[in-house]
Amino acid sequence: MSTLNEIKEAVSRFSPGDLAAFRAWFVELDAGEIDLASQGIDQAQAQVLRSSLATFSEDWDSPEISIYDNYDAAKASVQTR
Repeated sequence: MSTLNEIKEAVSRFSPGDLAAFRAWFVELDAGEIDLASQGIDQAQAQVLRSSLATFSEDWDSPEISIYDNYDAAKASVQTR
C-alpha cells in the first residue's frame, strides 16, 4: 500500500473533531506557517506530504465539508427534526 493510500485510509477514520483539527493543521502546513523542523519534517518530506494530500484540498475547501467542523451539533439538529 502506498503512503498516500495509508494517509487517505487513516484520514477517513478520523472523528469529526480530529478531521477539523487535521484540516486546520494542513491549512497551516500548506500555507507554510508551521515550523517543519520542529515537527521532525524536512523540506523534501513536506513536499511529498503536501503533494500527497493535495487531492483532499478541493473537498476541504468546499462549503459542504464545513458541516464537519460542528458535526455533533449538525447531527443533533437533524435527529430532532
